[in-house]
Amino acid sequence: MDHTQDGQALSQRPPIAVAPIPLDPDTGAPYIRKLFIANRGEIACRVISTCRKLQIRTVVIYVTEDEMSRHVSEADEAILLGSMESHTTNPFLNVELLIKTALDSGAQAIHPGYGYLSENADFAERVGKAGLIFIGPSAGAMSTLGDKRSSKQYLSAKASDVPLIPGFSGSSTQIHDLEKAAADIGYPIMLKASAGGGGKGMRIVRQASQLSEELARVQSEAARSFGSTDVILEKYIESSKHVEIQIVGDKHGNVLSFFERDCSVQRRHQKVIEESPCLFLSDKLRSSMGQTATRIAKLIGYENAGTVEFVVDVETSQYFFLEVNTRLQVEHPITEEVTGVDLVSVQLYVACGGDLGSLSATRQLTQSGHAIECRLCAECPEKDFFPENGLISLWKPAGGLLGPSRDVRYETAIQSGSPISIYFDSMIAKLVVWAPTRDLAVQKMADLLANTLCMGVRTNQLFLQRCLLHPKFRDLRYNTSFIPQNLDQLLRPSLTEKQQRFREELIVIPSLFIRLHDTLLSYMEGYRTSAEDQSATQGHIKAPMPCKVLSIPKSQGEEVRKGEIIMVIESMKMEVSLKASVDGRFETPWKVGDAVAEEKVLCRVV
Repeated sequence: MDHTQDGQALSQRPPIAVAPIPLDPDTGAPYIRKLFIANRGEIACRVISTCRKLQIRTVVIYVTEDEMSRHVSEADEAILLGSMESHTTNPFLNVELLIKTALDSGAQAIHPGYGYLSENADFAERVGKAGLIFIGPSAGAMSTLGDKRSSKQYLSAKASDVPLIPGFSGSSTQIHDLEKAAADIGYPIMLKASAGGGGKGMRIVRQASQLSEELARVQSEAARSFGSTDVILEKYIESSKHVEIQIVGDKHGNVLSFFERDCSVQRRHQKVIEESPCLFLSDKLRSSMGQTATRIAKLIGYENAGTVEFVVDVETSQYFFLEVNTRLQVEHPITEEVTGVDLVSVQLYVACGGDLGSLSATRQLTQSGHAIECRLCAECPEKDFFPENGLISLWKPAGGLLGPSRDVRYETAIQSGSPISIYFDSMIAKLVVWAPTRDLAVQKMADLLANTLCMGVRTNQLFLQRCLLHPKFRDLRYNTSFIPQNLDQLLRPSLTEKQQRFREELIVIPSLFIRLHDTLLSYMEGYRTSAEDQSATQGHIKAPMPCKVLSIPKSQGEEVRKGEIIMVIESMKMEVSLKASVDGRFETPWKVGDAVAEEKVLCRVV
């Protein structure tokens, strides 16, 4: 069933309503006249876009590695913080630096975006103490709901009727306690970092013999990403949908549900395609999940935007609470598309004391049409989605080829000439479409991907197209296992794609072909492809980009089997396990903690 407004299919999405900024009764001026954005890239551009409509000046920070980013040129003020290498602490995580910079800029408020410090309760509290408005929930709500362990403990004590996945949320991280808990829950289980999100610090454990190794990997990733090694265990539901409810609360006790998003298309437990509404849900189930989400928020007096995440068992249609993301989500644009409400403006409105009950845009919320978002990432799907860096030699959006421009959105900070740095996340753009029905939205997104040019680095662009056009996605027969279960098909180029690629390569001139060691490199107007001599490189693993060695589970000279993990590295905020491609003896010149340059041989099996 496709949702429409007043029972009539709309041919074009209605304009998105922008909430006003409340006025200070003492001065008559808006509470926020200048906003400091404690973030970068795409989300900074998104916040700037709304601020322009509200005539709010914006201040951003940037580092030299990011000076080509559009958020630097689009903000009213951009403050350079030097290079990433010049900082001992990531400047986007430096609480004192950010607050001082915001105060010096004359801003009245700080928007944290998503990621970085957006769910850091200490940051939220210190922003308030500095006399600035924090665009987000209170520090208390963050502390309770933003951590998976504390949120489950809180709900168990205060709202026992909220359905929780069977699991373990105790304080112990001792392996024998976790082994006992896992045995009581029953394998398979999901091992999760208690803090943070974004798919980091998560592993499926299918048998007891894997628990110790996976625990070490989860704790290592969690410590680097979130500064905590706390973990929880949950029963892993094999056939499930990941459905989340967008909520917004104000300072007057109001909490509204802005309906759901289906985020079940995931790789590495990270979302890559999202859509709204979720047509798997019945009206009764949708209503029940919305009521549960708002009840959780009201229980703690939640203010500002947040997302209550659930897992839905496809077999039984039972839903279970997962976690609360106490910030604006990456995928918020699809909610804006189907509800017709600018969520960033609503964030600013309620942060300044605005009453949701008095806001005309939220008085009668409905879902209209269908929206889909795809995350364009600089990564190589064929190499286990390993992130890519380099230079965007050409970035050309599809333009007006696909109908009304307001039905198509590009959320990005890149442009032709933008570098993709190892210091930042691999997501370089979000593509968003709206259409009257899901079928039309799927086709529009497939067309948008096909007509978007992004050259210079490898991306998941074709992979996303294959996902959209896969029969299981088109027929709504997909769940969170969609990508791993269909990976071979999704990685296999169609004949049409091969013919198109061949035509593109024929017309790109001039070209330069270089034989470098055992690799043939072809450079075609900034686009590089390569073909390696397999006989020369078999068993060798090279660093695809600058990276850091996190662990080496094998000893020098140890005999290994094909498929065994032989090294774990990190690059672009992603941890990657490297597996032996052949049987043989393991060798590496590196040790844990070493920084390895691009194209250097990491290890070999001989």
